[in-house]
Amino acid sequence: MIPWEFKGRELVNCNCAWGCPCQFNALPTKGFCEAVGAFHIDEGHYGDVKLDGLTMITIIHWPGPIHEGRGRCQPIVDERANDAQRQALLKIMSGEDTDPFATVFAVFATTFEEVYEPLFRPIEFEADVDGRRGRIRVEGLVDTVGEPIRNPVTGTEHRARIDLPNGFEYSLAEMGSGTTTTKGRIELNLKDSYAQFAHLHLNNHGIVRA
Repeated sequence: MIPWEFKGRELVNCNCAWGCPCQFNALPTKGFCEAVGAFHIDEGHYGDVKLDGLTMITIIHWPGPIHEGRGRCQPIVDERANDAQRQALLKIMSGEDTDPFATVFAVFATTFEEVYEPLFRPIEFEADVDGRRGRIRVEGLVDTVGEPIRNPVTGTEHRARIDLPNGFEYSLAEMGSGTTTTKGRIELNLKDSYAQFAHLHLNNHGIVRA
């Protein structure tokens, strides 16, 4: 197993209601799940390959709850990555060189029946985790805006967090609201649905906990 580790940030937008039942081992709001997730590596490595500053995206659709499988996934990798970095990111995303079920990538990989050929594109990524604001943009493919949940009466920002001491993606995530459109093999049209912002610290064995 090639050792890898990274620290970074994520912005994820799915079709569920704010709070996302999946975080509580409940069924998805609409009976199926679809999402876009962007993972930006602030600093990291895969063996001797440096991954600092690179971003990877997954667009995913499951026809039912995630655990029932039959998912489809479109990986997108930062165009700036060289060949070695591209292969490293794809191995992390596919759950290779990872303990079974140790990371969100390894877990989700077991639920896919089809993974499309990866796309290598320029990726725009912003994520202010504490501020619950962010953007994912891949021209012609992905456009996601994340923002704080707002009180429906006053319009003031509402802050909520999910704490998962035994999670496989993050330990603590800020909740927000997301709006997404995607094109290509998996088309999404999400509006004012669940979004999460989190700091990530992962390696082959899962979350690196302080």
